[in-house]
Amino acid sequence: MRGDGDGWVVSDTGMHYWGRHGAAGLLLRAPRPDGTPAVLLQHRAPWSHQGGTWGLPGGARDSHETAEQAAVREAHEEAGLPSEQLTVRGTVITAEVFGIGGAHWTYTTVVADAGELLQTVPNRESAELRWVAEEEVAELPLHPGFAASWHRLRTAPATVPLEVADERRRHLPRTVEIEAGVFVWCTAGRPDQAPSQLSCRISSLLPAPN
Repeated sequence: MRGDGDGWVVSDTGMHYWGRHGAAGLLLRAPRPDGTPAVLLQHRAPWSHQGGTWGLPGGARDSHETAEQAAVREAHEEAGLPSEQLTVRGTVITAEVFGIGGAHWTYTTVVADAGELLQTVPNRESAELRWVAEEEVAELPLHPGFAASWHRLRTAPATVPLEVADERRRHLPRTVEIEAGVFVWCTAGRPDQAPSQLSCRISSLLPAPN
C-alpha cells in the first residue's frame, strides 16, 4: 500500500528513525565532461529532519517495495529523475537499528548510474539539488548518516585497456561493483596499456564484447 511506510521506528536507545519498514536512498553517479564521476546530492530543506545538510534523495520504504524500488521512486518524487534513465549497480545496507518491541530498521543505499548529468526538479523537501564532483562531496556539511557511510560508498578510479572497436567502450565510464559493497569508477584505457590484476578482474565484469 502506497505510503504505509511513513512513520517512525524508535530504537532501544530512544532515537527516532523514519520509515516503518526501513528507508532507502539513491546514490546516483554520472560522468562529468572530463569523465570523472559526479554524485547527485540533495540539500535538505530547513524544515526537514537534519535540515540544511546534504544527503541523498530517499525516504521511507513501503511494505510492498524492494529497496531499489523505494530509492528509485523517491528519486523521482524528490528530484524528478526518470527511472528509465537510471541503472542500478548494487545495494549496501549502510545503517541498521534494533527498536523497541523487536522492530528492525535498516537504511539501504542503492548505487546507480546515469549516462549524463540529468536535469533535476526539486520538490519541497529540497532546498537545492546539485551534481557534486565525487572528490568534493566530503567538503559539504553532510547529513550525519550519509557522512558516516560515505567512506564505504565512494569509488576508486580504475581503467581497463580496451580496443578502439570494443563494444564495451560504449558502456563506460560507469560504476562497477567488484565485490559486495565495493565499487570503482571504471573508464576505458588505451589498447596498448598494460592491464593490471584489477583491470583484468573488472573487464570480466563488464558486458561481453560483440
